[in-house]
Amino acid sequence: MPAAARSPGRPGLWRHRDFLLLWTGQSVSEVGSAVTMIAVPLTAVVVLRASVFQIGLLSAATTIPFLLIALPAGLVVDRLAKRRLMIGCDAARMLIIGSVPVAAWLGDLTLFQLYAVALAAGVLTVFFDVAYQSYTPALIERDRLPDGNGKLAATQSFAQVAGPGLGGALFGLLRAGALTADAASYAISTISLLLIRTREVSTRPDPAASTVRPRLRTEIFAGLSFVVRHPVLRKIAACTATSNLFSAMAFTLQIIFLVRVLHVRPGYTGLLFAIGSLGGVAAGILSGRLTRWIGSARIIWVSILSFGAFGLLMPLAEPGWRLALFAAGVAGFSFAGVLYNIAQLSFRQAICPPGLLGRMNAAVRWIVWGTLPLGGLIGGTLGSLLGVRATIWIGVSGSWAAGFWVLFSPLRHLRDVPGPGEQYGPDPAAGAAPASPSGPGGRSGPGAAWPAIQEP
Repeated sequence: MPAAARSPGRPGLWRHRDFLLLWTGQSVSEVGSAVTMIAVPLTAVVVLRASVFQIGLLSAATTIPFLLIALPAGLVVDRLAKRRLMIGCDAARMLIIGSVPVAAWLGDLTLFQLYAVALAAGVLTVFFDVAYQSYTPALIERDRLPDGNGKLAATQSFAQVAGPGLGGALFGLLRAGALTADAASYAISTISLLLIRTREVSTRPDPAASTVRPRLRTEIFAGLSFVVRHPVLRKIAACTATSNLFSAMAFTLQIIFLVRVLHVRPGYTGLLFAIGSLGGVAAGILSGRLTRWIGSARIIWVSILSFGAFGLLMPLAEPGWRLALFAAGVAGFSFAGVLYNIAQLSFRQAICPPGLLGRMNAAVRWIVWGTLPLGGLIGGTLGSLLGVRATIWIGVSGSWAAGFWVLFSPLRHLRDVPGPGEQYGPDPAAGAAPASPSGPGGRSGPGAAWPAIQEP
């Protein structure tokens, strides 16, 4: 039975077997990825003695695939079975990440291999992430997307608490061998996906249904066109892209800032990130309550401009007790990011036609993650020219100010988002101009009703 057709008395997501499998596998995988987030730059800085600019290159290698292949990846995701694609990506990433501890054990690890691993894993992550965001609506009902995305975001944030601390500890014991944990997490994720029973409904167009087939270029750019013409999505994409550009400048240099400027021992760096990431866990737990209190539309810009301002504490950190300012800044940034991502991802998933989900999510990823490699390169360059602390100041300030994109958008005049019966954006089939936020029975003012419906 299709998800949307289930009875109102259906059990909650805590009893949804296939969602729990997806949730469990991704939670373990997120912990492994958080270990790698700490272990890879520590390996480059401590073991291979990488320079500030080389760390910037490493950061860019991880994210540049989103700029290069995200749009065609969206078309691939829309044409293939998403779960099978995710299984293949996880299995391949297990082998690629696992090559680092093997090379370190053999004494052959080089910066070039780290660049190659970052690039290859980044390509697979493009396909996995686009498929993952497009697969969730096929697994659970539309009205449960906020709940599902909230649970996924909460455990992702928990992974950011457990992972960095575990990564710092494992690096202290094993050095580059710490990446074995991430390779194992991909194996667990692969198994969890294999155990899912829900039959995926194909969204691939039926060749017999139409004698006219759209050109390949038109199909690839359909998702981008939908995003650009939508009055809210284009502002969300601009906000997230700007935030990612500046935050990449700051986060590229965080390990160097802690180890070489604040003289934090490598094993303790993960602890600071873990403490800071508690903000994201809190946001995942409180997101439903805060959304009802603040408003499902209003929270998108309030999350960044209010809670995100705490990120400005990071560059104020100094050795000693003022290290707490770094953790507090990370906590504020994490809290704001999780709230923002839950709201905007649920919105995107709810308004987009199923056959366009992959390309729409890929288009957003192309825009917002495409700025990350540029931010990494700029961060490495400015860090060499202006200093690490000054560059982090620029990064966190620009990331916070990105919230003005969504403040000065149709969201500013709404408390809650319009209901599912109202069209808010372009008709992808007809190519019509964006519709007004208000429609039959709708309200365009602060009292508009839009049930709570991601993307850094």
